Amino acid sequence: MPMMDTIMQDLKQAMKAKDTVALETLRGIKSALMYKKSELARDLEESEELQVLQKEANKRKEAAGEYERGGRAELAEKEKAQLAVVERYLPAAMSEAEIREHAAKAVADTGAAGKKDMGKVMQALMPQLRGRADGKLVNRIVSELLP
Repeated sequence: MPMMDTIMQDLKQAMKAKDTVALETLRGIKSALMYKKSELARDLEESEELQVLQKEANKRKEAAGEYERGGRAELAEKEKAQLAVVERYLPAAMSEAEIREHAAKAVADTGAAGKKDMGKVMQALMPQLRGRADGKLVNRIVSELLP
């Protein structure tokens, strides 16, 4: 079932259940997916849908962190609750060990010799990990693996 259909069904359920957090979050996800679809002028592929969801999750993580640093615990909790809703639609995150394994293989496959080849490694690695691993974590691991 396409992601948009799942979102629409869950949106209806959230309306019936009067779940304001889920309702607000799902409306935001739906809006982001529709915007991306209109931007590309075609239906989204699964990987593109995952990119949109990952972006929505990252926005909420960053906002929660900013609110916590600013002493706004109630707003941080709201962002964390919305993040939990977004994460229901994302595939399970990879462990650091799994990411490290994929990164080591990508370094070997690309023949990377040093930090100057990091872009080549990331370009080969990210399509495999998109939506399942945080880009910052992948970047850190790849930089640790390159001499």
